[in-house]
Amino acid sequence: MNPTGNTILITGGGSGIGRELALRFAGLGNKVIVAGRRAAALDEVAAAAPGIATALLDIADGDAIPGFAEQLIRDHPELNVVIHNAGIMIAEDLAGDFLATAEASVATNLLGPIRLTSALLPHLRTRRNAAIVTVSSGLAFVPLAATPTYSATKAAIHSWSQSLRHRLAGDGIEVIELAPPGVQTDLMPGHAADPNMMPLDDFMDETMALFATQPTPAEICVERVGILRNAERGGQFDRVFAMLNGAA
Repeated sequence: MNPTGNTILITGGGSGIGRELALRFAGLGNKVIVAGRRAAALDEVAAAAPGIATALLDIADGDAIPGFAEQLIRDHPELNVVIHNAGIMIAEDLAGDFLATAEASVATNLLGPIRLTSALLPHLRTRRNAAIVTVSSGLAFVPLAATPTYSATKAAIHSWSQSLRHRLAGDGIEVIELAPPGVQTDLMPGHAADPNMMPLDDFMDETMALFATQPTPAEICVERVGILRNAERGGQFDRVFAMLNGAA
């Protein structure tokens, strides 16, 4: 992926990792469109740096995505990079009614990226230096039992990214997976102030350095997520699972 000269859509761009990706990529000379449900948050990001535009989107609303994609391409015909960052992470009480939470997690974290890619792929096939960036999680590789559906959606995103990368290689479209560890954001209550989470600025510094590597790695994994990413391949899955969930 080229580090500059792109037109980039970032879903969930109003806060957390999405907001910081928008500011960092805009600072490198890219045009960035931040998409999300909250106009005020998007406007704040756009005001923070030149080269950032906004677009309202509820990624969980499948009926809204085709129209959103058509308008996006009309407004930004040079679009060549999509970063599927929007996501929700909600603990599930298995002793109660957790189905609504599970369904919302699947609609946002898994169906949203699939639907939006389907809507934008014909356009991306016409663009040079096109790239699709998915955002999974370290929990794709070792699940957090308190958030079973979130972890499952991120495992699915990892698998989907691998298949998409293989299928689109002949079209010249890069597929890059960003797999964060726990980061100090508002993804879940308490995360932003949790000293066990990786500071957001540290995560972004390491992540952007990896994005700048040429060729860009197929997986963007900061050092801190390695214990989760490599648990199974290193024969340490049971130990890491117990450690993660014993502390949860």
